[in-house]
Amino acid sequence: MTATVTPAPPGPTTTPGPTPPTGTGTGVLRALTRHRGRLVVACAAVALFLCSLLLGTGGWPASLSVDLSGPLGHASDWIIDNRDGHPLFLYFLGHVSNIVVVSVRAVYLVLLALGWAGVTAAAALVAWRVAGVRLALTSLAAFAVCGLLGMWVPTMQTLALMVVAVAASVLLGGLLGLAAGLSDRMHRILRPVLDTMQVLPAFAYLLPVVLVFGIGVPAAVLATVVYAAPPMARLTALGLRDADAGVVEAATSLGATGRQRLLTARLPLARKELLLGVNQSIMMALGMAVIASVIGAGGLGDRVYQALASVDVGAALAAGVPIVLLAVVLDRVTAAAGERIGETPAGRSGLGWAVAAVATAAVALAGRLSDRLSWPDGWTLDIAEPVNKAVDWMTAHLYSGVPVVGGTADWAGRFTTWVLNPLRDGLQWLPWWAVLLTIGVLALLIGTWRTAATAVLAMAAIGVLGVWDPALDTLSQVLAAVAVTLLLGFALGVAAARSTRLGHALRPVLDVFQTMPQFVYLIPVVALFGVGRAPAVAAAVVYALPAVVRITAQGVRAVDAAALESSRSMGATGRQQLFQVQLPLARPALLLAVNQGVVLVLAVVVIGGLVGGGALGYDAVFGLAQGDLATGLVAGAAIVCLGLVLDRVTQPTRRHDLAGKGA
Repeated sequence: MTATVTPAPPGPTTTPGPTPPTGTGTGVLRALTRHRGRLVVACAAVALFLCSLLLGTGGWPASLSVDLSGPLGHASDWIIDNRDGHPLFLYFLGHVSNIVVVSVRAVYLVLLALGWAGVTAAAALVAWRVAGVRLALTSLAAFAVCGLLGMWVPTMQTLALMVVAVAASVLLGGLLGLAAGLSDRMHRILRPVLDTMQVLPAFAYLLPVVLVFGIGVPAAVLATVVYAAPPMARLTALGLRDADAGVVEAATSLGATGRQRLLTARLPLARKELLLGVNQSIMMALGMAVIASVIGAGGLGDRVYQALASVDVGAALAAGVPIVLLAVVLDRVTAAAGERIGETPAGRSGLGWAVAAVATAAVALAGRLSDRLSWPDGWTLDIAEPVNKAVDWMTAHLYSGVPVVGGTADWAGRFTTWVLNPLRDGLQWLPWWAVLLTIGVLALLIGTWRTAATAVLAMAAIGVLGVWDPALDTLSQVLAAVAVTLLLGFALGVAAARSTRLGHALRPVLDVFQTMPQFVYLIPVVALFGVGRAPAVAAAVVYALPAVVRITAQGVRAVDAAALESSRSMGATGRQQLFQVQLPLARPALLLAVNQGVVLVLAVVVIGGLVGGGALGYDAVFGLAQGDLATGLVAGAAIVCLGLVLDRVTQPTRRHDLAGKGA
C-alpha cells in the first residue's frame, strides 16, 4: 500500500530574517558581561601590584598640587573694586537684590498690618479650609506658642524671609526637576549641579555671596535658595521619571500631545513626590535660618546665634522652638492643600474662603482699633532657666559614671577609638593611587566607565587642591555617619511604611529633628559627648536621618498594591513580601534616600568642624571667619568633590546589556 502525500495549500511567502549570531565573538561577549565583576576585580588586583612597584607608597605628591590662593585673592579684590560700578552689578545683580528686599519687606509689612491676632486667625482659618478643624487648632496653638515664648516679632521676620525663599526654591527646583524628568540628557547634566548646590557647605559660599550682595536679606535669601531648591528638583524628577508607563502610553494612544501628557498624566501621577519636594524645601529653608543669620538674615536665627554665643541653651531653645512650629504648620498645610488639588467641596467652596477672609479682616481690624498689634508683653513665659537646669543635670548625671552601660563620654570615646580612628588611619595609610583605584573599581562595578572616570577625577581633584589628608579625615567621618544614618533610616522608614500608627507618631519627631537648627542641639551634644569627631558624627546623623526615613517610607508605601496582592495570594509571608516585593520595587526611592543621606551628612560637616570635627569643616568655617576666600572655597570645593565621589559609588547607572542586545 502506497502512502499518498497531500501537498499543503500555498501560503504567504516569507523571507527568513537574519539568523542571530551564535559565533565565538558573541559567546565571549556574553561571558565577559556575565563575569563583569570578577573581571574588574582581577584587573584591579593586577593594577594594584603594578602601581605598588612603580609608584611606591605615600600621600598625594606635593608636585601635583596647585595653590589657588593667588587667583582667588585676585577674584575677591575684583569683586570688591567693581561692586559699585560694573554693569553686571548695576543692571542685573542689583535688580535681583532689590526684588528680594522688596518682596520680603512687602510680606513683613502685611504680617505687621494684620497684627498678632490677625496672623494667628489667618493661619487657623487657612488650615481649617484646607485640612479641617484639627490642623486649624494645631496652627492656632503653634502661633500662640511663638508669642508666649516672647518671639513674636522675630517669628514674623523669619516667616517673611522664609515665604520668599521657599517660593523661589519651589519655583527654581520645580523647573529644574521638570527639565531633568523629561530629558535624560538634562538629568545627566543637572545631577552634578544639584549635587554641588546641596553639598557645598553654606559657610563656603556665604563669603562670595556677601562679597556680591553685602550683609543683609538678599544674601540670606540666595543662600537659602541654593540649599533648599535641590530636594524639590530631585523629587520632581523622580516623580516624573517613575510615572506609570501604562498610563502615559494610554494618554499617547488617545492622541494627547506632550504638553497634555505632562499636565494630565505625568504631573498628577507625581503628586506625592512633588508634595514631598515642597516639604523638604520648607524643612531645609527653615534649617538654614540660623546659618543665614550669620550674614544678616535677622529673625529667629539671629536670636539663636546670639544665645549660643553666650552658651545659653535655654534662650536658644526658646528661639528654636518657633522655627520647628513654623515648619510643622507649613508642612501640614501645604501637604493637605496638595492632597485636595482638583477637589471642590460641594456648596461651600467660594463661600468658605469668603468667610475666612472676612473673619481674618475683622480680627485684624479689631486688633488695630484696640492698639494690640504686637503680642502683649505680659503674655510671655521664660523657659530658659528650666532648660538650662535640665542641661546641667544631664551633663552631671549622664556624662560619665552611669552603671553598667557607662556614660555618654564613654560611648563617644569607644566610637572614636573603635570606628573613627581606624577608619581615618586606614584611609590615610593607603597610597594615593590605591585610593583612586579603589574608588574607580567600586564605581565601575555598579556603573559604567564614565561613572568610574568621574569618581576618580573628582577624588584626584581633591589632591590637586592640596587638601588630601583633611579630605580623607572628613571622608572617614562621613562614611561612619552615613552608615549609622542608613541603618537607622531604612529600619524606621520601612517600619513607618508598614505601620500607619507608627508613621503618624514619627512625623512630628522627624519634623523636630529636621527643622530644629543644628546650633540648638549642638551644645547639648557637646555637653554629653565632649568635643571631638564623635559629636560631629552625632549631629550629622540627627540632621540627615529624617530625610532618609521620609523617602524610604514614601518609596515603600508607593509599591503597586496589585503586586502585593499577587504575592499575598501566592502565600508569601510578610517578611517575604518586604524583601522580595516591596524593597525591590522601591529601589529608586531607596537609592534616592542613600543619595540624600550622603549629601545631608556632608552638609553638616562644617557644623561638625565647630565642635572638634576638624578637617575640611574647620577650614570652611575658618575661611568665612577670617575673610579668606581661598581657604573657604577650596575646602568647600573638596567637600563637593567628596559628595560627587560618594554619589557615583552609591548610585548605580543603567548600562546596556550588550550580550542581550547581540542575541
